[in-house]
Amino acid sequence: MKNFSKLFLTLISLVICSQMFSQIVAQEDAPLPISKSVTDTTVIVPDEFDESLDEIIHNWYLQNAMLGNCSKDTGFITYPDEVYIERMQKLPYVMEMPYNSIIRSLIEVFAKRQTQVEYMLGIGQTYYFPIFEAALSKYNVPLELKYLPVIESALNARAISKAGAGGLWQFMVSTGRIYGLEVNSLVDERCDPIKSSDAAARYLRDLYNIYQDWHLVIAAYNCGPGNVAKAMRYAGGGKKDYWQIYPYLPRETRSYVPIFIAANYIMNYYKFHNMCPAQPTVSVATDTMMVDKRINLQQVADVLEISIDELRFLNPQYRQDIVPGNIKPYPLVLPFNQITAYIDNKDSIAAYRAAELVPQRARIEPVPGHLASGSGDVTYHKVRSGDTLGAIAARYHVTVTQIKKWNGLRSSMIRPGQRLKIYRK
Repeated sequence: MKNFSKLFLTLISLVICSQMFSQIVAQEDAPLPISKSVTDTTVIVPDEFDESLDEIIHNWYLQNAMLGNCSKDTGFITYPDEVYIERMQKLPYVMEMPYNSIIRSLIEVFAKRQTQVEYMLGIGQTYYFPIFEAALSKYNVPLELKYLPVIESALNARAISKAGAGGLWQFMVSTGRIYGLEVNSLVDERCDPIKSSDAAARYLRDLYNIYQDWHLVIAAYNCGPGNVAKAMRYAGGGKKDYWQIYPYLPRETRSYVPIFIAANYIMNYYKFHNMCPAQPTVSVATDTMMVDKRINLQQVADVLEISIDELRFLNPQYRQDIVPGNIKPYPLVLPFNQITAYIDNKDSIAAYRAAELVPQRARIEPVPGHLASGSGDVTYHKVRSGDTLGAIAARYHVTVTQIKKWNGLRSSMIRPGQRLKIYRK
């Protein structure tokens, strides 16, 4: 996704009528694969994925959560290949969840990161996963794709990659706008959990209409349809399986599908690795109000006595904490128990420290004074013996630089009888 090509901007609009991919990606009936014997000693965990895992502990929600007791007995737990294969095959999924040595190594990456996985389980199960499932169900996309943001952003709604991809689903700006996400200096709807999830579900559906294979879909989601099409050509025209084109994909994308499969395993079988979801110590019940005034989240926080970090967590799309409701109504997510208080105090909230927190002067006049540009009332000074530019400037309350500019003087040398133009307000 991060290398999304301009070519795809055209392809998306033509996907329904396009026939160019039909021969390449038509599916054949085949038994469910149990194991894909791919060996890759160069498999990598992308740096941004590791960084996202490390950043998750700074999330407001997770700073108000408690880890369960099941992780107290630390220790890395691993199982024989046959156990992993059996568990994978029992997942109630549409998507294939095969197993190989690459996937095993990435399962172990998760298994060794107990704290981060428990945090993701906590924030996912109590807040994000229901949002993802609602969007995926709406467009008939497999629900197992709710774990895609686990590897995209580690469930950090404000995550921005080095390449500029943003939000839980890591949309590039151009792709987000194609799917109706607003991105400007104040609002970045790539970070809005509900709107970005709806856009991601539509994007995944459109990719499936091209490839008819979910592994190829998520590969294209990562590296762009152009790179997947290129890999398919290099692998041979008849190759339509992710694992067949695996060697020809960009290096990071070769890890992407295995990481996704590993994430699905750990999110379902975490108990067998001595993990349990982090439990929130704060309520996550919320409701949404539409705001029709320009307000700052700090105004809401101060008047309603809510933590500003909580408001930022609930409203990650507002980049500068400003909700520009004076342009059009924008949603404001609040703790459910604060909805009535907001309704009762919305005018007080909008007025509170407004000049400081939401400055927006519609008209402003410059401070009166002498104009350096050479406009205003003009007068002429006749230079007398003993005059200097400094003395003349002081007399008319202007500067030497202004006098020189108005009269085209290159130096401060003046002579008696010379007429100097002076602008005065």
